[in-house]
Amino acid sequence: MPEKLSRTLLAWGAENIDPKAVAQAHRTSKLPFIQGHVALMPDAHYGLGSTVGSVIPTLGAIIPAAVGVDIGCGMIAVETGLDAGDLPDDLGGLLSSIEQRVPAGVGRGYSRGHKRLRGDVWWSAHPNAAVAGDEQLARKTVEQFGSLGSGNHFVEVCLDPVDGVWVVLHSGSRGVGNMLARRHIARAKGLMKERFITLEDPDLAYLVEGEPEFQAYIADLLWAQEYALANREQMMDAVLGALFVIVARPLVERRRVNCHHNYTARERHHGKDLWITRKGAIRARVGDWGVIPGSMGTNSYIVKGLGNSASFDSSAHGAGRTMSRTEAKRTLSVESLTEAMGDRAWLESKAGRLIDEHPDSYKDIDRVMRDQTDLVSIEVELHQVLNYKGT
Repeated sequence: MPEKLSRTLLAWGAENIDPKAVAQAHRTSKLPFIQGHVALMPDAHYGLGSTVGSVIPTLGAIIPAAVGVDIGCGMIAVETGLDAGDLPDDLGGLLSSIEQRVPAGVGRGYSRGHKRLRGDVWWSAHPNAAVAGDEQLARKTVEQFGSLGSGNHFVEVCLDPVDGVWVVLHSGSRGVGNMLARRHIARAKGLMKERFITLEDPDLAYLVEGEPEFQAYIADLLWAQEYALANREQMMDAVLGALFVIVARPLVERRRVNCHHNYTARERHHGKDLWITRKGAIRARVGDWGVIPGSMGTNSYIVKGLGNSASFDSSAHGAGRTMSRTEAKRTLSVESLTEAMGDRAWLESKAGRLIDEHPDSYKDIDRVMRDQTDLVSIEVELHQVLNYKGT
């Protein structure tokens, strides 16, 4: 159940949220166009502009930095119809095949070959004026379509409680979404200066509905969200192709769930048509399917929404960080990461470059789930047996 931290701020699992993140959410919640309250999810932690793990309802304005620079970042999960017995005892070959089929890492993508054509096909069917007018953006759109990125983005093969095989994937809109977001954040900050509007945090700079800058942002935002969704679909199909080759038998896809957790959408809540920005939160209306991952070496969850109006039909998106990447690299070790990963197949040879993704740098996902039993119901608990990340 939520705790009321102020007239304009509610929090789930408040005792497990860093005071710095709470203070940041307070600043956001005091903006004049916030409708009702900001809702903090139990995975909330300090972020750029607005708290990661927050749901921000606005009327007549949007904060570009609250959506963030990975527009449309989210999760996709597929129940494959396979069971554990169909998998080889050694998953190293599958890991290598996924690595070959799905580029991962900062700036990685497809520079040539038939796989790049998938990006060309998507781009030709989904034009965007801002992207078309910028050669660098257009190139990134095509080359990075179907690629994973870095940081906490991942591909996992998981087992459910009855040994059913799932594939779970986390990624967003890659370089093109990042560049578009930064442009609009900078424009919003410029408008604040032009209009002599002083904010407690410059990253809370906003765009006003009805103005050209707002319309331009919404157009690029919705396009980048669509790109992110399609990007996950493309990668999922590539991973399923790798799995098909390894098991040498057909896959019967039983369920596919694809959901954003960094985005804005127009929704009706409490009798008003609002802009709902979910920065590190998923939509959880009654019956909505969602994917909530843990961290490397921990469980993930397939959930159904309960439609809690106080959270604006939302829930947590993952475990949430407890350490910055810098702190994790300084205080955690390759040895403890290797121990945490146990017998899973993972990029152990690159462990030194994955320290900032150590499970000890994240919150306990099981506690996060306990703190939001009024937001979602757990439908399937997943245990990872393979993890692939970019560095």
